[in-house]
Amino acid sequence: MNYAEIKYCDIANGPGVRTTLFVSGCRLHCPGCFNESAWSFTAGDPFTRQVEDKIIESMEPFYVDGLSVLGGEPTEPENAAALAPFLRRVRERFGTEKNVWLYSGRTLEELLPGGLHGSEDLSSILDCVDVLVDGPWIAAEHDISLRFRGSANQRLIDVPATLAGHREGVLSGNEAVLWEDEAVYTTHTME
Repeated sequence: MNYAEIKYCDIANGPGVRTTLFVSGCRLHCPGCFNESAWSFTAGDPFTRQVEDKIIESMEPFYVDGLSVLGGEPTEPENAAALAPFLRRVRERFGTEKNVWLYSGRTLEELLPGGLHGSEDLSSILDCVDVLVDGPWIAAEHDISLRFRGSANQRLIDVPATLAGHREGVLSGNEAVLWEDEAVYTTHTME
């Protein structure tokens, strides 16, 4: 797998300060994609163990809230094969202390076992992800007021709660538990 870019101290792709990995390679080619330069699987640089180590090291400071993975398309088979063991390393190192967000142009239903793109690697990835931002970017549904997503069709899914709901039979089909922002914002008046 190649990666197109890594942003350290990113605040746009999930809550708080994050390290953000943009993988290379996407077959979806959504019209109006903000990252068309990452469509090629050969764009950028190889995703090596040294790159993995640097990302994990960048997440060590207390003020870094987590990791976000975007593309390209992280769920392409070539990318999923490399991301599955890497995200397991992230989870082993940080447990639930740091959160992991994954952005995909595919829907959760497509990524689950039995879905159009479901695979062992994707199951492993979903077990490591806290929030999945799913669905393609659609220009007609573009809304700049939405947090952490670009179009109204995209969902912010609480993956652990959703997977538990499916396993327990509480949820079925395309049902998902949506992520609720737990941040509390306070307004202070300057006098």
